[in-house]
Amino acid sequence: MAKLYYDIGYKSENHANEELCGDHVEVAHRADETSIVVLADGLGSGVKASILSTLTATILSTMLNANLSMEDCVDTVAATLPVTSEHGVAYSTFTIMLLDPQGAAEVIQFENPPMLLLRDGKSIEYPHTEINIGGKQIWQSRLHLRKGDALVAMSDGCPYAGPDNMYNYDWKLEDIAAFLEGLVPRELSSRNLASHLVEECVRLYAYEPKDDTTSCIVQARPHCAVNVLFGPPADRNDTNRMLNLFFAKRGKHAVCGGTTASLAAEFLGTEVEAIGQKITDGIPPISRIEGVELTCEGMITMQRVVEYAQDYLGQNLRHDEWTRGTDGASLLTHLLFEEATDVNLFVGRAENPAYRELGLAFGYGAKVGLAKELAKLLEQADKHVKVSYF
Repeated sequence: MAKLYYDIGYKSENHANEELCGDHVEVAHRADETSIVVLADGLGSGVKASILSTLTATILSTMLNANLSMEDCVDTVAATLPVTSEHGVAYSTFTIMLLDPQGAAEVIQFENPPMLLLRDGKSIEYPHTEINIGGKQIWQSRLHLRKGDALVAMSDGCPYAGPDNMYNYDWKLEDIAAFLEGLVPRELSSRNLASHLVEECVRLYAYEPKDDTTSCIVQARPHCAVNVLFGPPADRNDTNRMLNLFFAKRGKHAVCGGTTASLAAEFLGTEVEAIGQKITDGIPPISRIEGVELTCEGMITMQRVVEYAQDYLGQNLRHDEWTRGTDGASLLTHLLFEEATDVNLFVGRAENPAYRELGLAFGYGAKVGLAKELAKLLEQADKHVKVSYF
């Protein structure tokens, strides 16, 4: 059975007028490729809640990463973190997901809103049993995930989101499920799905959230390789070697740069076909090469891709801009951050004299710097990245 790739993404919004979020998500990966995801929701909001949720998520993920039992992990959290003296209630609620690459999943839930399971684009029921660990009633589920399944965990800021300190009883878990089902056809990454959900909750709160609001989504996906050719080699004698290696790679192929596109088309025995002459938001138009998924301009396009990626891994405020865009930067960002699980970057180190004539600071150093920054951002997005220079 082919291994699954787990696309893990999350988004948080702070309680209104709080600088720190009382929710915390921790992700870890074992040596056996099992992924560990913990979403913790600290009691209340602000600094204390942030400390409690961070400690809870960190303790659980660290111990599970060391293959300690679930009972030992929960007992340690219970013994380490305090129960409130005022109400005698839990220091932090949590959801744990243990995901192995063959699709076996164990989910542990303690007083967070019930996790949703989306399959074939629809929310479905899943089995769970109640167990007692350290005096706490825990929901435990053992699932076998299929390609395309999505697990949706959330803090209690998501259900019943509403304005004016009033619960919105028309915004229930089934309504959240229906909202996400409407986004499934767009084939968004987990991070973008989580962003859409949290943004909708914030809207329902009239943009002043009355609770810390977090969504953490995991999608089970097959591996998808995307190969990017960025610039011609410094030594033209290396052209055929670079192109042979590039096109021998399985997966999708993107060619960035005018000269690079001409060399790739010649190698494939075809031509570069112009699609349009319009510049979209400062991004040069894309072209077409038969046998290549995307052909776009080089440096200007790649700069915008890096800008989108930096935002994506930060506040993710521009996701609609590039997930709906049709320019080269939007399409390349979509390929790399929505579709790819494995990315191979082939970076040519030749300097483009046209940029020098135009007075643009796009020399060898700038190109390599962009490639290194993109590779770093892709790794932060949990992609498997390999960079080759020519």
